[in-house]
Amino acid sequence: MNVKDFDFYLPEELIAQDPLEKRDNSKLLVLNKETGEMKHTIFHHIIDELEEGDCLVVNNTKVIPARLFGNKVGTDAKIEVLLLKRMENDTWEVLVKPGKKAKIGAEISFGDGRLKAKVVDIVEEGNRLIQFSYDGIFEEILDELGQMPLPPYITHQLKDKNRYQTVYAKHEGSAAAPTAGLHFTEELMEKIKEKGVNIAYVTLHVGLGTFRPVKVENVLEHHMHSEFYMIEEEQAKVINETKKKGKRVIAVGTTSCRTLESATTEDGVLKATSGWTDIFIYPGYKFKMIDGLITNFHLPQSTLLMLVSALAGREHILEAYNTAVEEKYRFFSFGDAMCII
Repeated sequence: MNVKDFDFYLPEELIAQDPLEKRDNSKLLVLNKETGEMKHTIFHHIIDELEEGDCLVVNNTKVIPARLFGNKVGTDAKIEVLLLKRMENDTWEVLVKPGKKAKIGAEISFGDGRLKAKVVDIVEEGNRLIQFSYDGIFEEILDELGQMPLPPYITHQLKDKNRYQTVYAKHEGSAAAPTAGLHFTEELMEKIKEKGVNIAYVTLHVGLGTFRPVKVENVLEHHMHSEFYMIEEEQAKVINETKKKGKRVIAVGTTSCRTLESATTEDGVLKATSGWTDIFIYPGYKFKMIDGLITNFHLPQSTLLMLVSALAGREHILEAYNTAVEEKYRFFSFGDAMCII
């Protein structure tokens, strides 16, 4: 399976730079995963695709303002740090730019010394382990000094950082938003519940590994970075009961999908658990839990495009994507949505 099998032409002007004024006004392409049949609508009509007794599974992770700008202590060198993964004892795995300024032992100051960091190790792919020191509460300092870590293809400044959070965000820890969930408003969530659709919450802290380009020709040689996830007992029960009743489990976003598929046994039972997952879903994968997926439009040749191709078939997905380009759908994090069902 070659990475070029998952390519399509995407004009740069279709990359959404700003969120719409109203979250649920984005376009929605509904794709029948069996037939490839498509219909075009508006996202708030997603409720028409859901049936009483279905379960919508959302990722309630919260994005932290993970991008920090500082100076190397003792020099004028400017250093950018992106927090990826929290370890123990105020230590984080981070991306550092420029890396050559961040050798082991280097010290970095943020916000005139309100937050300090020391490089303690260099790990996989040149990422650094840094240990922070500070007075006060780390999260409060980070909230003051940090910026939202928007993807590199978004060049506009975000006016309201809450627009890069879902309305149900709860557990802090993501370096990127679970963007399929950005389309939901609180009012739409209430209408969905009133229809008799269950909403279950899982947590997966999104790392940048999800968005890293596939650099190998053979898809099977690509290695996913691990991300932390949690599923509580009560939520697992709601999801398992949905399956028992013969109703559908529909994941909101590839992160919810990967969480569910990571924690489901071969006989189709979801376990209440927590841990790290590096699950890589591509065509040929047999889904154990999800029946449908609400997602955004993804990058050419990306692991996310491979995941949706595993669910609906590569040909159906590429035809849908080419149609979305023709119809001027907006792509990526602040773009339009797709419902595969």
